[in-house]
Amino acid sequence: MKRTSRDIRTANRYEVLRQIIAASPTSRQELAAATGLSLATVATLVGELLELGMITEVGFEDSAGGRPRGLVAVNAPGGALIGVDIAETYVHVELFDLALNVLARADEDMRPGESRPEQVVGHVAAAVGSVVAQAGVEGTRVLGVGVSVPGQVDRDSGVSAYAPNWDWHDVPLLDLLAEHIAYPLYLDNPLRACAVAELWFGAARGRGDAVVVNLGTGVGAGLVLGGGVHRGVSNSAGEWGHTTLVLDGRLCHCGNHGCVETYVGAPGIMLNLRELSPGSALLHPEDQTATIDALARAVAAGDPVAVDVVRSTARYLGAGIADLVNLFNPEVVVLSSWVAATLGEPLLAEVREAVARRALHRPLAATEIVLSPIPTDPVSLGAATFALEGALQSGGRRTARRAARA
Repeated sequence: MKRTSRDIRTANRYEVLRQIIAASPTSRQELAAATGLSLATVATLVGELLELGMITEVGFEDSAGGRPRGLVAVNAPGGALIGVDIAETYVHVELFDLALNVLARADEDMRPGESRPEQVVGHVAAAVGSVVAQAGVEGTRVLGVGVSVPGQVDRDSGVSAYAPNWDWHDVPLLDLLAEHIAYPLYLDNPLRACAVAELWFGAARGRGDAVVVNLGTGVGAGLVLGGGVHRGVSNSAGEWGHTTLVLDGRLCHCGNHGCVETYVGAPGIMLNLRELSPGSALLHPEDQTATIDALARAVAAGDPVAVDVVRSTARYLGAGIADLVNLFNPEVVVLSSWVAATLGEPLLAEVREAVARRALHRPLAATEIVLSPIPTDPVSLGAATFALEGALQSGGRRTARRAARA
């Protein structure tokens, strides 16, 4: 789809604000160098962000032989952003200031069988209400709510097009949420959310090409190509979890057999454990989180069954990541989401070995494989940037200005 001049202006405004958030305080000259935009363009965009109340002038710095340069910084209290992480087993919501510092968090557990749209919407509405109350922010200060939902989404219409783990088809999620939440709403999926979070604050910062591998109940890969998030023609890029790893292998929720997700997502890891040790005390059949937590503790204690399960999982994961390394030649592959965070360094070490056995030497030599360094929930953080991007579009200007005055 061809980008309009308004799209380009919004993208430039977003990029300038991203750099200000990353490097406050900073000068217009430093922003021009960091973004590749002309100084005149940067000056115009900075003027717009000042008018919106998203940034503020904070004094001057001396420049070699010239007049002092004016410095700008993000106006952290100038607005609030909410990031919603809808996962298969929980809803996690965080409220941020404009510097993307976390001001409040709320969690809602989703038990098996609680995945009907109206149930999920109820959990989200409760958690959003909770963070606004905790932070004590006025409604006029909330610039928007970014919502991440697993599966394929239509960003423009706010529709969850297909969520295989819940058998959702064309669910008008934002319309349903709008009945309970009065703030502007923006939709995407966790692959894009994690990729943006790593690009802004994590291991992909300053990298042109990165792959962010999401390991949770579901599995996917957020792609950063040429310095920006790659979405694909129908916003469906990154469904690596539904590429075939084993011909005629395990049945997947998507209807295919042998998908990557069925071997390295949380339910797949539970199946790996069951196959290696059918009666293992580590297995909590109805509780993914408890099983992965138990595995992590057992690996730390040197339990041979747990070590074997992580090694077996890493063999599958390493084969899939080697494909990503060969295909995209990234500077960094980031292991993200809750399964990666819980299994941590033992999983990372095994994955690095497995990838080294399978990836081509030249692309692998240029690739780091790391755990996500983001201390908060990367999906909520990335989802909040969806709301920030929305607020920077011309339609969000009135909202932002109103919040800046509040």
